[in-house]
Amino acid sequence: MPDTIQNPPDSLEARAARFAEAAHASIDQRRKYSGEPYIVHPQRVAEMLRGVPHTEAMLAAAWLHDTVEDTPVTLAEVEAEFGEEVAALVEQLTDVSRPGEGNRATRRELDRAHTAVATPAAKTVKLADLIDNARCIIAGDAGFARIFMAEMVLLLQVLQEGDPRLLAQATELTADYFRSQGDEA
Repeated sequence: MPDTIQNPPDSLEARAARFAEAAHASIDQRRKYSGEPYIVHPQRVAEMLRGVPHTEAMLAAAWLHDTVEDTPVTLAEVEAEFGEEVAALVEQLTDVSRPGEGNRATRRELDRAHTAVATPAAKTVKLADLIDNARCIIAGDAGFARIFMAEMVLLLQVLQEGDPRLLAQATELTADYFRSQGDEA
């Protein structure tokens, strides 16, 4: 298990961290640009959340936010293990589009509409997720970064109810990126 968990081993967050680590490891999922075990991403998302107002359910959802989307884990399994509140957050953080549902822009619009109706708690976790993903993509894939960052600008429009500090950080990250590219978002 990642060693940054300071909670007792039976805490909701510690259980979620172990569960997420096992789920992502079961398919040997790795970060695309670094090759690191995938769990480093949820770990960084959880760490970001600790710096803003949060609940233990939000921390658990930060660890679990990609399990339903990326691994064989189902939302029903998340609910059985972690309860309705955590499962609801994970559901709100899980993309609803599928590869066959139109082009990338169409799929991102479906996912944005899903995120738009999420709770402020889920939007806060999503902001931390976006920040970490953006940093990795900018560092690892300049070509895709232009696409991702333009999508992030649109997504930030529906994340206004998330934590204001994370929203400001994400907004600044996009502005800095486009300034460095010589244009405005």
